[in-house]
Amino acid sequence: MSTVEADTAAPEVPRPPSGMSDRARKARKALSNPWASTLAVIIAILWTIPTVGLLVTSFRPELDVRQSGWWTVFGDALAGEGVFSLQNYETALFDGSTDLATYFVNSFVVTLPAVFIPIVIALLAAYGFAWIDFRGRDFLFVAIFALQIVPIQITLVPLLSAYVDMGINGTFWTIWLSHSIFALPLAIFLLHNFMKDIPRSLVEAARMDGAGHVQVFFRVVLPLLTPALAAFGIFQFLWVWNDLLVALIMGNPDTFPLTVRVAELAGSRGGDWHVLSAGAFIAMIVPLIVFLSLQRYFVRGLLAGAVKG
Repeated sequence: MSTVEADTAAPEVPRPPSGMSDRARKARKALSNPWASTLAVIIAILWTIPTVGLLVTSFRPELDVRQSGWWTVFGDALAGEGVFSLQNYETALFDGSTDLATYFVNSFVVTLPAVFIPIVIALLAAYGFAWIDFRGRDFLFVAIFALQIVPIQITLVPLLSAYVDMGINGTFWTIWLSHSIFALPLAIFLLHNFMKDIPRSLVEAARMDGAGHVQVFFRVVLPLLTPALAAFGIFQFLWVWNDLLVALIMGNPDTFPLTVRVAELAGSRGGDWHVLSAGAFIAMIVPLIVFLSLQRYFVRGLLAGAVKG
């Protein structure tokens, strides 16, 4: 029996063009390039060297700090001559002329409410912009987002005048309110974009079951906002903890955070590098721990809502 081989092979289906896939492949190829990886490692090492030097100097005795550089500790360690001590930290934290322990507590008192207040306000505002249809919504959202371009420096004098008129100047409230005002545009924008990515079917299903805006917010929307809340919370925590300008202008010696005292040490005790290095590392250790422990939430929250479709 002769068989006629018909062309039964299925015709090749052309793949749809995918510009995003091509760009993704090109980006992956570029990032996986050994030269790019080597350059990234070199930049990371160079970026970390000052922090390592600060850490090593903070543990060295005053005489060693004055006589040699921090990099000599490696040779001293091999020779068995390296000496490390916690005396610098004891002087920085508890000495009467520095007393960084009090300012360390002030930093927490300033930072935690300055993170919590804008998150609460931004959550309510973002929900309104995302899921409540009202007149002028788009214009108002664009106007709030545009406030990010306003420099902080030009708002300090009007805010300070308003605080004096209200009689709260020099209190923690002035610092809390200032940081909250400066953070709200970014917080509303970030949380709004994340809320818009929530499937509309979830919200509509909750409304069909009789849920109002309050129930939809707390039972449907809020549990899905953990990455975005973590991202903004970390960003705001780092910003407020490291702030010097707002705390210096809006506060007083009783409310000054750690950054203000460390800046004063740099001016009044610039020769005491051993104490200054310990104070600087005390100021940076908390944000360093916060970022390293929560960086996965930070990246996930920033990317959430950034790409649609």
